[in-house]
Amino acid sequence: MSSAHPFYHLATHGMVRVATATPQTRTADVAYNTTGIIEQAREAHAAGVDVLLYPELTVSSYAIDDLHLQIALLDAVEEAIGQIAAETAELAPVLAFGAPLRRNGHIYNCALVMARGKLLGVVPKIFLPNYREFYEKRWFASGRETTGLTITVGGVEVPFGTDLIFAADGCPEFVLGIDICEDFWAPIPPSTYAALAGATILLNLSASNVTIGKSEDRHLLSRAQSSRAIAAYAYSASGFGESTTDLSWDGQGMIYELGDLLAESVRFDLAPEMCVADVDGARILSERMRNGTFTDSAQLQPRPEETYRRVGFKHIPAADDRGLRRSVARFPFVPARQHALDEDCYEAFNIQVDGLVRRMHATGAKSLVIGVSGGLDSTHALIVCAKACDLLNLPRTTIRGYTMPGFATSDHTKSNAWKLMQAIGITAEEIDITPAARRMLEDIGHPFAKGEAVYDTTFENVQAGLRTDYLFRIAGLHNGFVVGTGDLSELALGWATYGVGDQMSHYGVNSGVPKTLIQYLIRWATRTDQFDPATDAVLEAILATEISPELVPAGASGKVQSTEDAVGPYALNDFFIHHTIRAGQKPSKIAFLAWHAWKDAGAGVWPAGSPEEGRQQYDLATIRHWLEKFVWRFFQFSQFKRSAMPNGPKVSAAGALSPRGDWRAPSDAVADVWLAELRANVPAE
Repeated sequence: MSSAHPFYHLATHGMVRVATATPQTRTADVAYNTTGIIEQAREAHAAGVDVLLYPELTVSSYAIDDLHLQIALLDAVEEAIGQIAAETAELAPVLAFGAPLRRNGHIYNCALVMARGKLLGVVPKIFLPNYREFYEKRWFASGRETTGLTITVGGVEVPFGTDLIFAADGCPEFVLGIDICEDFWAPIPPSTYAALAGATILLNLSASNVTIGKSEDRHLLSRAQSSRAIAAYAYSASGFGESTTDLSWDGQGMIYELGDLLAESVRFDLAPEMCVADVDGARILSERMRNGTFTDSAQLQPRPEETYRRVGFKHIPAADDRGLRRSVARFPFVPARQHALDEDCYEAFNIQVDGLVRRMHATGAKSLVIGVSGGLDSTHALIVCAKACDLLNLPRTTIRGYTMPGFATSDHTKSNAWKLMQAIGITAEEIDITPAARRMLEDIGHPFAKGEAVYDTTFENVQAGLRTDYLFRIAGLHNGFVVGTGDLSELALGWATYGVGDQMSHYGVNSGVPKTLIQYLIRWATRTDQFDPATDAVLEAILATEISPELVPAGASGKVQSTEDAVGPYALNDFFIHHTIRAGQKPSKIAFLAWHAWKDAGAGVWPAGSPEEGRQQYDLATIRHWLEKFVWRFFQFSQFKRSAMPNGPKVSAAGALSPRGDWRAPSDAVADVWLAELRANVPAE
């Protein structure tokens, strides 16, 4: 399929390519600075950039003190603006650059927004620093009383004021709001109001001299503003070429989205710098729709969508494949950086332990009953139980673990289950369910009971149901409760036997943890010495075992029943889950992101400790195939199981599937809308 297909275009998926620029600058040299602005505009055009942000007072330079009051310099600035307009008329990026401008006997420190050679409007700086090394009130007037005004620049009258936002026609995800340096150090930055009025991308034109630790402060404020305003926040500071009479400049540029750093420039570079990232405007709008506090905040203001003037401009997005200039995590539930992974695993594990401890307090349980299969989920649930007992100073024999082999249980997993229970030191027993299962199959007239090799859903559910039935009765006998082992991924896919089956328990400690994170939680437990070496050895063996329900006997080939052969790779399914429940993305958008995340195993960052041999890649056809199956399972097949799921702790901010929490949906919905969107917009090959 040709990359000309709309699926491959950024604009199709609500993406806006944003860049911050630190152009060549020379103190008070307007002509030199203008050349630098134009050169970087051309470079941005070649890179497919949609909006390009420059530093504060780019045209004149910032650190020129009383030269701001020189009429010759101010005249030169206005002439330069005309030159920039003429030489960028055929370029695609919207430009936001700084200049000192005169109006009605005052000089203002301004941000100018220009699109294809047309000056759209001018936003003056509100908060003028007049402390420590800054004396801006000596030269500039504050823009706080400028709403609703116009200004004439080069003989052209354009909107002027702090009440301006700039909106691309027909692109709600491409709306710009402006801060100028000190504005975002204020308790309530002007861009907050712009965001409430609809701006999705907030631009900060800054000078900001550098001192020790100031870079970290800028990151803190940019990250916080992008998170609090539910927006993208781009920041560009002055660099080499500004006057160093008393100050120095590092040319820092950065782009944040909803608290995530997308890109940052090289600091202290002598050459012009530009950092580029693709902002997901559709994700921003989706998050705002979900966040009632954002809506309430907008309503508390004097109707910002009415008090702000929206200046429109025509945006023609690139009609080809520009690639994707942002990182897309293969495992959105699993951090890639080692220290972040350790922190997340520590929190996830202890959230589960804390939830279980509270339930033990509330019920006064004398025992914890758990089925131990030798697979990932029951292994992780068991080590959570062990830590809960340790925290309460209870003997681990409080845990009653049962391995319950059926028709297809392998010696390998059964052996691992026994080794694990013995290593942890719990009360361990075995109940062979095959006689009871055979009797039930006989009683209901199943073909298997007559010697036929029929391994259908009923055959599987009889075994899963008996295991759960035994566990519940054992819990009653021993004054305890059943600890569920099913995880978030299985809940999303409906990969569980409903009712008296592995869908049910008294408390589901894994219900907020996806399969991919469980693997890393177990690795974290071994790496951080949560248990003794003997236990660690068993845990490593379990991690190396293929995921299987072991309900259907191996065929003549000896191949073990594989869960992922039936429902798809958990790596892809967890990716689909995250982008469905956290952001409500369309299936075609999820496919687009998954393709960029998974098309090349050699690109990007893998989570720390990820085994080399397990690093897969998937083409678009494979992603589309499994996404279609996921959509049907998630939206139509499995909601009734989630509607009756037991209690269990939410672990990830990415969401959970409890009908009492993050995900509420009717059990009898159909998946037609999502399937149609996927089939219409994602190439089949």
